[in-house]
Amino acid sequence: MTRDLDLSSVVELAGELIRRPSRAGVDDHEPVLAVLEDWLAGHGLPHRRLHDDARRPVALLVEIAGGRPGPWWALDACVDTAPYGDESAWSFPPDAGDVVDGRLRGRGAADSKLAAALFCHIAAELHGRAGELRGGLAVLLDADEHTGGFGGARAYLADPEAARPAGVMIGYPGLEEVVVGGRGLWRARIAVHATSGHSGSRRATVGAVSRAAHLVRLLDEAPLPGASGEFPLPPKLTVTFCHGGEGFSVVPDLCEVGADIRTTPGFGARAAEALVRTAVSELDERSPAPRPTEVRAVAAWPPYRLAEDEQPAAALLGAAAGEGLRVRAKTAGPSNIGNLLAAEGIPATAGFGLPYEGLHGVDERVHLADLPVVHAVYRRAVLGLLGA
Repeated sequence: MTRDLDLSSVVELAGELIRRPSRAGVDDHEPVLAVLEDWLAGHGLPHRRLHDDARRPVALLVEIAGGRPGPWWALDACVDTAPYGDESAWSFPPDAGDVVDGRLRGRGAADSKLAAALFCHIAAELHGRAGELRGGLAVLLDADEHTGGFGGARAYLADPEAARPAGVMIGYPGLEEVVVGGRGLWRARIAVHATSGHSGSRRATVGAVSRAAHLVRLLDEAPLPGASGEFPLPPKLTVTFCHGGEGFSVVPDLCEVGADIRTTPGFGARAAEALVRTAVSELDERSPAPRPTEVRAVAAWPPYRLAEDEQPAAALLGAAAGEGLRVRAKTAGPSNIGNLLAAEGIPATAGFGLPYEGLHGVDERVHLADLPVVHAVYRRAVLGLLGA
């Protein structure tokens, strides 16, 4: 492969994947996995399915073992997608998978079926020259990313047969940045209680929804530190849902509140939990209820940030510079699989790819003019890491 290679095969495979809807929580993922399995088998690439604890297929794993000892590295791209949203707002079918005016169109074009197709082609080339490589290359094609459960990545890390990667490059789109870090998160469901009753009763009763509204105000007003040190983003708290009540005539006795706190090295999971529990204590002191408010943590991932000279960030940034691109390292506000990997001590980049439009929105598409240089950057980075 060279930078001048005709990459029509990459676009063709990506289009086939887009034409198999694979919306997380909506579509059966068998059709999109079948397309990948047929392509991998047709190119003689060793691959296998990974399953979650319920034995559902959540990913395909391609493994190219080198002929010399060394660390393994991984490329990762998701092949499930966000939902379509309002299909009537799209100017073309969400599962179009075609190319119009130099843009590949359809849900998953940007995030991240084009990257999956590209990584399959890189694996096919390396399979033919595996003897000269050190360590090995894994390609994870994740069918359980957009659920937020990251089932494919979890199954990969838990698989006793898979070589543990020294680092991972995740194929999200965007030509001008390599994501080298992200805020972590701490999430909780908060159960706010009250005494039930009839809404028309003469007895004054503060319902659970009203108590929850008070808690939301306390959370929204809670002080958070600003950005500090080498981590460029501050923590952030968002109340993401408030559910309670069963009708007009009943004073609700339960309301559930969701709290999402994005964490930083200076304000981690313990600080986030302490902030929520302080607000809860204040609520229960000011407005007593038959049962204390309950806090149940449901997720916690650490923040992470790679130094620009740390692998695999150095390889990807260096490869971009070698191809004449001016690419900056970025710490992202949203979390990604890099946070899950960071919790396992595995460094990851999350984002370098084609320019795009409509990510998770309407009319998703990627601009194909830069596909040759994106291919060249990933190829150069992988070959460098594998000592070829």
